[in-house]
Amino acid sequence: MSLEKFWEWLESLDGSWGLSIQVFSIVLLTLLLDFVARKVLDHLLDKLKLTENPWDDTLVDALRRPASVLIWVIGISLAAELVYHDTHMALFAVVTPIRNVAIIYCIAWFLIRFVKQAEANIIINQDVTHAGPNNTSISALAKLVRVSIIISASLVALETLGFSISGVLAFGGVGGIAVGFAAKDLLANFFGGLMVHLDRPFAVGDWIRSPDRQIEGTVEDIGWRLTRIRTFDKRPLYLPNSTFTTIAVENPSRMSHRRIYETIGIRYDDAGKMRAIVQDVKQMLLEHEEIDQAQTMIINFDKFAASSLDFFIYVFTRTTNWIHYHEVKQDVLLKVLDIVAAHGAEVAFPTSTLHIPEGVRLFGEEQDVPTPANAQ
Repeated sequence: MSLEKFWEWLESLDGSWGLSIQVFSIVLLTLLLDFVARKVLDHLLDKLKLTENPWDDTLVDALRRPASVLIWVIGISLAAELVYHDTHMALFAVVTPIRNVAIIYCIAWFLIRFVKQAEANIIINQDVTHAGPNNTSISALAKLVRVSIIISASLVALETLGFSISGVLAFGGVGGIAVGFAAKDLLANFFGGLMVHLDRPFAVGDWIRSPDRQIEGTVEDIGWRLTRIRTFDKRPLYLPNSTFTTIAVENPSRMSHRRIYETIGIRYDDAGKMRAIVQDVKQMLLEHEEIDQAQTMIINFDKFAASSLDFFIYVFTRTTNWIHYHEVKQDVLLKVLDIVAAHGAEVAFPTSTLHIPEGVRLFGEEQDVPTPANAQ
């Protein structure tokens, strides 16, 4: 039996039994069509997952659930229209606009699912290639696209229901001015977040701090209103995005090197050994595999301090890892101590020398002590 004969047979049925059979047939046909569509899309998805291109299986995967809902929307709406045609019940008069809105919803749902899975594909590709924009900017752009889809679908749905989009937009423009004045802080935070996503001074996972305020920690999330930072004592710090438009932000996570800047003092008694010590320390740093010799390197006698003769070390490590940096710094300082000791010198510490013009008498020694003239 062809499809045209099937519909002619459905229309030829009269009475309540005929209507019931017609509705049952449409629901059964919808069920079979949904079952076939699911099987076809699942089989197609399994085949496409074997290919290297991730976008084809993303498209099919995003289509599966909205397509199933769309089939049921069309099937149920046809059954409801059939009931309305025979009974003229007012309840079924709204079937057509509801069906149109549901179709718009299914299309928007498919687009949102596709954008979400495309975002995941791009982020995975970024993690593999380490090229292109960072994951934070990708997520922000995906959120904007999803919001745009929702707004567009809502406007089309309103137009379908008989509302004038131009009137809605005009009302939204006037209302937007009032809302803008009432929620200027919210808008400032939104545009602050937009600037963070566009300028990208930091990303999720970066260690940031501000010399203007007591802000320091690891960025955990960048929203459109708030940015969440985890401080080093593990407390969450929530900052409005507008804050970042008025303060300076330092991003130590993007440093190219870490600096070792230390001052070492030796005794004044070891002044004759200073030149050789400085030369050996410089040679040691030139040969150290963890020190970047291409960066600024200064090892010089610096000053005559109160209790020591000071020379300083100014070099940069190759690593930026905080833990490994301290291991390198420890190794450098221990080697400096070894060099100082190898020259028979000592590292100075604060000392004081007391000069007594007339000397002192030690225990057990006899010494004439001047007697005051008025002593008894």
